[in-house]
Amino acid sequence: MRSRNLQYAVALSCSLLAVAANAATQDKEAMRGPWADADHVIYTPARGVKLPIMEKANVTNHGGPVIANAKVVFIFWGPSFNNAASPDWQYARTLQAFRNQFGTTGEYRTVNQYGVFSGSLVGSQADLFDTSTPPTNVTDTTVRSKVNSYLSTHGGNNTSTVYEVVIPRTSYSSSGSSTSCGGPGLAYCAYHSWIGSGSTATKYSIEPYPSCTGCQVSGWSDVQDAEHFVCHETREAVTDPTGSTWFDSSGAEADDKCAWSPTPFIGTGGYAYQYEWSNIDGGCVKVK
Repeated sequence: MRSRNLQYAVALSCSLLAVAANAATQDKEAMRGPWADADHVIYTPARGVKLPIMEKANVTNHGGPVIANAKVVFIFWGPSFNNAASPDWQYARTLQAFRNQFGTTGEYRTVNQYGVFSGSLVGSQADLFDTSTPPTNVTDTTVRSKVNSYLSTHGGNNTSTVYEVVIPRTSYSSSGSSTSCGGPGLAYCAYHSWIGSGSTATKYSIEPYPSCTGCQVSGWSDVQDAEHFVCHETREAVTDPTGSTWFDSSGAEADDKCAWSPTPFIGTGGYAYQYEWSNIDGGCVKVK
């Protein structure tokens, strides 16, 4: 009988430990909300979406990797991006021009303090113009499939690259019950995430068309609004590529802490940017 009681006690202890471990994992994930949802994506909140009270304190390093010498590849998905008769043709090429200069700007150098180095974001892998028509609802699973399809024909995953999928106004992005402009549950304007884990993970972003007021700055063109989100998601993807590196106790990454306030601005090259949290300055800055 004593032996059976001991077995029961051990089993109960193991069960309690498992419950505690699961609760700890859930607490860690909950800490990232609402920045992270069902798919563990980390998104730029749409303007006006209710957010938690963020710390005035600095972001801290939680031990994960950064992308020290980052590159960005665009995957333009939709026939309009390669149709010279469509406004989306120029939209796509303006985003390429923005990317081509962004890594050498003061707006990008704000992330140097987090272990990232400024320099050209153009790598050896080419941008893709995929002229197939994306579904109306582009789920996170669909985005991952599109990124993996690109990698299968372009030399595989470059762990220093962020693969950014751009979709037209005729589609919207969704992750769990959250959606971008055009969807039924507007919560975000763009997001970044990852496939796999650690430094070898595939880093990616979805850049939906900013076709609603929740993702627009008054007086800006659609492509300026899009530049703003490429700025936000690229800087976050390099400083917190797998959701385990630079963020504060509310779960906010450096760009989240300055999203929409102060108001995004036109900066280097006449392109659109947003402010970035600077630990050095203890607040939001334009450039370093």
